[in-house]
Amino acid sequence: MRVRAVLILAIIVHSSLAFSATEKAIFAGGCFWCMEPPFDKLEGVITTVSGYTGGSKENPTYREVSSGQSGHFEAVEVTYDPEMITYQQLLVTFWTNIDPLNSKGQFCDRGSQYLSAIFYLNEAQEKAARASKQALTDSYLFNKDIVTRILPVKTFFPAESYHQDYYMKNPLKYHYYRNGCGRDVRLKQLWKGATLPFSSN
Repeated sequence: MRVRAVLILAIIVHSSLAFSATEKAIFAGGCFWCMEPPFDKLEGVITTVSGYTGGSKENPTYREVSSGQSGHFEAVEVTYDPEMITYQQLLVTFWTNIDPLNSKGQFCDRGSQYLSAIFYLNEAQEKAARASKQALTDSYLFNKDIVTRILPVKTFFPAESYHQDYYMKNPLKYHYYRNGCGRDVRLKQLWKGATLPFSSN
C-alpha cells in the first residue's frame, strides 16, 4: 500500500508539473472564428478557445457581446508550451493576422467588440507586446497609426460551444464568411513580403 501511495503521489506531482508548464496568451483580432486557425497551426500551441474578455458583465452571451453594448471583445485564449514556442512568436502570428490600422473594427466587422487588442497576463507579456507595437511604429511599415490596444487581462469567458473550432465544424460557412469579409485580401495588402521589425525567437 505504501509503494502504491508513493506511485500515485508521483503521478500527481508529475501531472501537476506538466500542467503548470503551459502558459496562456489572449488576443483579440476581430471574429474569433478567424483567429483560431493561425494559432492552431503552430507547433507548440496546445489549444485555442474562442471567447469574450475586456468587459465587466459576468458570463456574457454572444448576443450581448455582438450587440456592442457589453464592453467585451471577441478574443481567443491560446494555451501553449513555452519550451516549444515563445510568446514573441505568438505575437508575430497575431500581428500578421489582423489589420492594426483599423480603428472601427476588423475587416467587414464594425464595432468595439471587433477591435484588435493584446491582453497581457503578466509583466513580461506586457513588455513584449508594447515592444512589438513600438517596433512596428518605428519601422514606418505603415503610413498610418497602429491602433491595436494593449490591455491588462480581464476574466476570459469561453464562448458558446458552437463557436469553438467553427472553421472545422462548418468549413463551407466559415470560408464563405471569411472570403466575403475580405480578410485575406486585406491581410495580403498589409503583410505580403513584410519583414516584422522584432524578433520571433
